[in-house]
Order: sequence, then structure tokens, then C-alpha cells
Amino acid sequence: MRVSLRPDRLLRDYRGVTPQLLHERGIRLLLCDLDYTLAPKSVKTPPDGVKPWIDGLKAAGITVMILSNNRSGRRVDDFCRALEIDYVGHAQKPLPRGLRRAMAKVGAAPAETAMLGDKLLTDVLAANLAGAAALMVEPAGGAVTPWQKVLHALQAPFKAMAREKEKAV
Repeated sequence: MRVSLRPDRLLRDYRGVTPQLLHERGIRLLLCDLDYTLAPKSVKTPPDGVKPWIDGLKAAGITVMILSNNRSGRRVDDFCRALEIDYVGHAQKPLPRGLRRAMAKVGAAPAETAMLGDKLLTDVLAANLAGAAALMVEPAGGAVTPWQKVLHALQAPFKAMAREKEKAV
């Protein structure tokens, strides 16, 4: 368990997560945040491109699940049904419980798991606390509300550290 807000990898969007990237890291379970990671929160169904991306990961032997803090399961359930994937709702990120529940569902170890999300204080911290790889993307649809803009501005130094870490590798 590491208490860290630094992502292991910073990507422009979900499409930067490829089977090759995950296989190189020994990842067989990819947990994805939904809101602002795969789609803006206002989008009720998977945007074009998400299902083919997930299908490509599944074809490469990677299990993909949604890990969401959403209190209403309806949107998450509809979204996942359209993508033909499972999910863990009420994940309570940044606590690692939700990640552990998802890993237990598929029998994956933390070292075989990656969490993809757009927020340091929930997605990245939860991944790091659970011992999983922390993959971070820019928010889908951009930071819209004043609070989101503040949060994403505060994330800038940690994103810079992730970029520096990638350059050193």
C-alpha cells in the first residue's frame, strides 16, 4: 500500500490504454471510472469508440470493469449493459474496498490490476492504496463546473511528476 497521489501513467484519454501497454505491465484486470473517464457525466450511453476499445481489450484477454462511486446504479447499470461488462458500484473511492471487491470477483491480484480514472483524490489514490497501477486521463468533456476546474488545476503538479517519471523510464 502506498499513499500517493502520483499516477503511474498519464494519458490523454482512455484510448491510450492499449492491450500492449497492459500486457507489458502484467495487467489482466482494468478497472475504469465512468464519469469524465469514459464519458462526460451528462452522457447516458457509451459514446462511439468506447465499445470497440473495450472489445479489443477483452479480445486480448483483459477483463474490463467499471468501478464507480455513483450512488444511483441506473446509469452505471445501463452503461455497462451496453458495453457487456460488469461493474462495482458504490466503490467508496479513495478507499481501496471497491478495488478489492472487483479484484476478488475475477481473482486478480493487485499487481495484475490497473485503475483508469481522471481524478487524483479518488481514482489514483484508491489505486495506489490498493497496490494497483494508477492510470490517469484528462477529463472527458473537460472540466466544466468551477469545482472541477479547481480540482483539475490542483492536479497539475502531480501530472507533471507523472510526466517526468515517464521521461526517466
